[in-house]
Amino acid sequence: MTKEILKVVLIGDGGVGKTSLRNQFIHKRFTNAYKATIGADFIAKEVNLDDGKTFMLQIWDTAGQERFQSLGVAFYRGADACILVYDVNNYLTFEHLERWRSEFLKQAGVADPTEFPFVVIGNKIDIDERVVSRRQAKAFALRHSGKSMEIPCFEASAKEGTNVEQAFSYIAKMVKIPQMEFDMFGDGDIRNTSSFHLPTRSSNSFGCC
Repeated sequence: MTKEILKVVLIGDGGVGKTSLRNQFIHKRFTNAYKATIGADFIAKEVNLDDGKTFMLQIWDTAGQERFQSLGVAFYRGADACILVYDVNNYLTFEHLERWRSEFLKQAGVADPTEFPFVVIGNKIDIDERVVSRRQAKAFALRHSGKSMEIPCFEASAKEGTNVEQAFSYIAKMVKIPQMEFDMFGDGDIRNTSSFHLPTRSSNSFGCC
């Protein structure tokens, strides 16, 4: 079965909620139990555009804790987009986005960093202890945006589901999806797939920073 695949990599410090964001997007569920990601793994979700086009959004969750980071970077290569995640209540996680972005670009072998699709997500807005402002997040995004590839930033809550689907869906509007052969039932890692519909017309009502 021929499918188009979009490989998306989630990166950021441990504990910022990368796994929780993915689980909320894929499964519409949240758990308070924290388990560090070791290395990387992915789950795929079928996406249907209004024009009838179908592809698989392959979301890679990578290790954020320092002792596991070297295991995750091996999976950066071949990514079509990258989501940088920080905790709006922890300034260091936001400050570290510079390092995460630089390491991703290096390991992924990106030819033109200013034209590669990045999305920034500030997670845990359900906790009222904010230390990172929307202005700071927007400044980071603008600083690294290219002439034809502006980096969108979202504030989200993996716990409550706020802006989670909007952030992931926006990626499809940014990337030219490559043609690949994909047997969506041929790999045990992607049995838990589901589908949603994306509008073909652009919209600015995504709750960006």
